[in-house]
Amino acid sequence: MNGLYALKPWFARRLTLLRRKLIRSGVSPNAVTFAGMLCAGAAAASFALLPAPWAVVPVVVFLTARLACANLDGSIARETGKQTRLGSLLNEIGDRAADLLVILGFLPHISPSLVLGALLASSAPSWISIAGAAAGVRRINGGPMGKTERCLVVAVAAASGWYVPAAVVIVVGSALTAGVRLFQVVALCDSRAGESGHAGESGRSGESGRSGESGRVDEDREHGPLSGRL
Repeated sequence: MNGLYALKPWFARRLTLLRRKLIRSGVSPNAVTFAGMLCAGAAAASFALLPAPWAVVPVVVFLTARLACANLDGSIARETGKQTRLGSLLNEIGDRAADLLVILGFLPHISPSLVLGALLASSAPSWISIAGAAAGVRRINGGPMGKTERCLVVAVAAASGWYVPAAVVIVVGSALTAGVRLFQVVALCDSRAGESGHAGESGRSGESGRSGESGRVDEDREHGPLSGRL
């Protein structure tokens, strides 16, 4: 259930010329990450201060730029060989901060309690994905209410003025997405545990010494000082 996340490769291709220009200009991936946060803040300010439907144009422009930056920082890092652990950390912090900034744009339009609910609910899918990656399984992305879908809902609210329904959709959709991702992460963890069990039995029936060394290597990886932080 990838939702609009399935469009990511198409969107990335549209950004090819911009990505090459940024690389030639020596723009760092971290600078693009910070630019994405600024775009999210500008979208939130436009959403909060401008009435519907006048808010829709700047909101859509800044949210599109925010999504573009979220795509470009990683692709620039990979293409230029500048992938670092600090960059991965900044990418995660920047992405979460940008999401929260956009949701805060609802504050002038709806009750603070509903805004708080939207903040918490919209964060849950990302934290579950990060927890899964820390456990050693692949990162889970996509909908039904991922980052792209939340931006779409905000754009609809900016055009229509349906602020409360939009916030409720974000809360319910994000909670559903968190549940779907949690189910997928648990399934992947169980699958890895099963594979490890079969590998352990195979190792014991063969060369137990090598199996012990392999176990120590796995343990070192699992408990390394930076494990689970990316």
